[in-house]
Amino acid sequence: MSELRPLGTSATIRLVAGREIRTRILSKAFLLLTGVFVVAVVLGGLVFKLVGSDPDPVAIGVLPDASGVSQQISDTGKAVGVDVKVTDVPDAATARSDLRDGTLDAVVVSTSPTLAVEVHEEVDDQGKALLGSLAQQLALAGAVTDLGGDPATVAQTVATAAPDVTVLDPKEPRDGGQIAAGYIAGILLFITLMNAGQLVAQGVVEEKSSRVVELLLATVRPWQLMAGKVLGIGAVGLLQLVAIVGAGAASVVGFGLLDSTSLDIGTAALWALVWFVIGFTSYALALAALASLVSRQEDIGSVTGPVIAFMVVPYVIAVSVAPWDPDNPLVKVLSFVPFASPLVMPVRIALGTAAAWENLVAIALSLALLPVLVWFAGRVYSGAVLHAGGRLSIKQALRGQ
Repeated sequence: MSELRPLGTSATIRLVAGREIRTRILSKAFLLLTGVFVVAVVLGGLVFKLVGSDPDPVAIGVLPDASGVSQQISDTGKAVGVDVKVTDVPDAATARSDLRDGTLDAVVVSTSPTLAVEVHEEVDDQGKALLGSLAQQLALAGAVTDLGGDPATVAQTVATAAPDVTVLDPKEPRDGGQIAAGYIAGILLFITLMNAGQLVAQGVVEEKSSRVVELLLATVRPWQLMAGKVLGIGAVGLLQLVAIVGAGAASVVGFGLLDSTSLDIGTAALWALVWFVIGFTSYALALAALASLVSRQEDIGSVTGPVIAFMVVPYVIAVSVAPWDPDNPLVKVLSFVPFASPLVMPVRIALGTAAAWENLVAIALSLALLPVLVWFAGRVYSGAVLHAGGRLSIKQALRGQ
């Protein structure tokens, strides 16, 4: 009979990770939560398409008796900030048919002695502003004619007149698509990091309270068990985020939401996934170590509370300050701080305000901290995971008591 050989370190970690993946990915909670998020993201894109799309131009028809006013209508629309489409209509019957079926919003019948307009039911506020300004210009042109001047020249001058404004402290216009992407990136990363991190903590305590961990540690080392758990749950969380981000990106492209924004959806989505991996690894190691200090599910909050609170602070700043003031010094500083950068830097990237070197420096700082976290989490977990009873202190766990 051949002698059984113990598994190597990488094989052991993969075995534990595979167990976590199979358990979590087939659970109803995972499938339901992922499905809800995917549907919410797609519906959000649809709502943004319907509500946030540019309004249709005001369609103005002009009958032959008023054909000379077509250019003036276009100039007036530019002056009052109304997108207008002018169409010559051959006769009154065609004009009324177009009004009834919604092809035209209003028809200019004549301009003498006053501006005469027909509408089907009523014209919206943009149409009222346009036609009101046009009526005033025509009245002015009539007065100029009575005085012997050239009404066409006066009408064009009045319609195209605009103040010369000097802005002393100009602000860059905010891109609505980038702001929306920043919000979504911040919210999704916070929820997925929070959910996956708590799954790690709950899994550690669940195995301790059920004494399953004692059986597992008969064949694997404590740090291998912790590493496999973090890797497995991290893979499940990443899969969930990929599904959500993929659905969001497909919705944005499918609904044509990139037409009016400078958002680089591919770059934003890719870096969101990268920062999830970095953020999850950091938070999961800390939460796994702290959760091993207690033996009951109801005690988890007492040891993981400080980490969760630290997660909330950069999240709030990322979604409440960064979208409107991305150059705020606090936002910039937090985007480089390990544990905070996974929640702040992706928002800055989506907003287009983070330089490539800033992103790389933030990644380097977070990765530099990981060896310390691995050492700390491994020592605490190894010293506390077999302890049953009351809560251990970090000092006791590090001493292996």
